[in-house]
Amino acid sequence: MVVNCEEVWREVSNYLEGDVEPGLRAAMEEHFRACKHCTAVLDGTRNVIQLYGDERMFEVPLGFSQRLHHRLDEKMPGHRGNAFGWMVAAAAIVLIVGSFEVARSSVTSRPELRSEHAQPATHVPVSMMVVVSLDGKTFHTAGCSFIHHKTQLRTIPVSEALSEGYVPCMRCMRKFLSATVITSPHSQESEARIAE
Repeated sequence: MVVNCEEVWREVSNYLEGDVEPGLRAAMEEHFRACKHCTAVLDGTRNVIQLYGDERMFEVPLGFSQRLHHRLDEKMPGHRGNAFGWMVAAAAIVLIVGSFEVARSSVTSRPELRSEHAQPATHVPVSMMVVVSLDGKTFHTAGCSFIHHKTQLRTIPVSEALSEGYVPCMRCMRKFLSATVITSPHSQESEARIAE
């Protein structure tokens, strides 16, 4: 059996631990006699294992770390920081900061209500009894002509209607809604008809 250098490197730690089959061991020993590179790898691996297994601590010479980093920098291909890398990092920072700002602004500022149907019922007495449809999500005063599904109605207090997610009918509950509602000419006509 003949082995090449790469196979020896893959199995060198197993060889040192006696964890290779006899045929491979013989082939590796023959390779070590002929190859100085692999013999150096074997000796180096053996030294590392012995140093790692030694319980005594040892100090490295002063400045060793700086010299090691300098030598690694010389041997590494390419530059560490190029313009493209810095641009990617800057873009990531901008995206992160921007997302925090968007999240913070959406939490702290309440959006303006866009529809007059979305106005809060700020002045509705909570004990007032209103009519709700089981299929709808609007509460009405009794007799409102805009109640849908009149066969599936129930009467409940406003507090219960609000807790169940019902909203006030814009037509029959208009006088209880927020004073900031902007009325359109069409809604003024409807309001006049309801008042009659």
